[in-house]
Amino acid sequence: MKSIVIRQPNELVIEERDVPNPAAGEVRVKVKLAGICGSDSHIYRGHNPFAKYPRVIGHEFFGLIDAVGEGVSAERIGQRVSVDPVISCGHCYPCSIGKPNVCTSLVVLGVHRDGGFSEYAVVPERNAWAIPDSIQDQHAVMIEPFTIAANVTGQVSPTEQDVALVYGAGPMGLVTVQALKGVYKVKQVIVVDRIPERLMMAERSGADWTINNSEFSLPDMLAEKGIKPTLIVDAACHPTILQEAITLASPAARIVLMGFSGDPSSVIQQGITGKELSIFSSRLNAHKFPVVIDWLKNGLVDPEKLVTHEFDYRDVTDAITLFEKDQKRCCKFLLTFAK
Repeated sequence: MKSIVIRQPNELVIEERDVPNPAAGEVRVKVKLAGICGSDSHIYRGHNPFAKYPRVIGHEFFGLIDAVGEGVSAERIGQRVSVDPVISCGHCYPCSIGKPNVCTSLVVLGVHRDGGFSEYAVVPERNAWAIPDSIQDQHAVMIEPFTIAANVTGQVSPTEQDVALVYGAGPMGLVTVQALKGVYKVKQVIVVDRIPERLMMAERSGADWTINNSEFSLPDMLAEKGIKPTLIVDAACHPTILQEAITLASPAARIVLMGFSGDPSSVIQQGITGKELSIFSSRLNAHKFPVVIDWLKNGLVDPEKLVTHEFDYRDVTDAITLFEKDQKRCCKFLLTFAK
């Protein structure tokens, strides 16, 4: 089989490897589609501190189960499945309180263990979620990105009374916008970014108001309309954002931090306690695949609004290069492994 392997930073090859056999409790997935994420690019370029090399990247993938290991029902063979990349122990403290996404022995497919950019991938059976026939392949491969939004919104319980401010109109900001508007019917969603084309994507995803903060002052724009957001999502992850969010937030608001930044943020504590703000963080997903499958079955979100490119997997280097260089036109990229 062919596998996309990062041998070391900046060295990507397509290797011929043996087709793996599933061990007890595992299934083998014949991969049909996989999505490129920013974290795949970071591993390729050596910017992911968690990655170990060599590594088959890819944590967003969909396909068919074609073999099962001991203890797995043969009835699963032939099932269409989307794979949850989060592998957890199930018994540590985070797992015991429903947060397997921060398991003390966390393993993420495509990061700590070989992932889905391959013609075949072996995964734990419990991580292979059966996809209803009503959900098309191109939507099924997009379940994992939407689980990020499901994890964020699951923590802060948005309501129709909320005025939400989303920093960043990249893929993770956009899936969050779709969840806020399509699932939770939030009263108003405001998106701020510095790329006009990304703001147009946000409008297509349901944003009520977009602001280019390279041209306008976000605090001034909100003050002019008397808006104090009750829910703020940082999907841009710049260290200056947290203090600005604290300043802009309504009393009793919730603030959610996504992603990683190694740079420190300077925060005035009085702004948090004076308004009794709640600050959350969100990483990966905690058993959110069934949630997103339900969203798709009910037409509450639309992955097609995010997919901008599709490549044959053999053109993966060109795909990642374009993904990195053209933030104006590029959002989600899909790689095709099998028809």
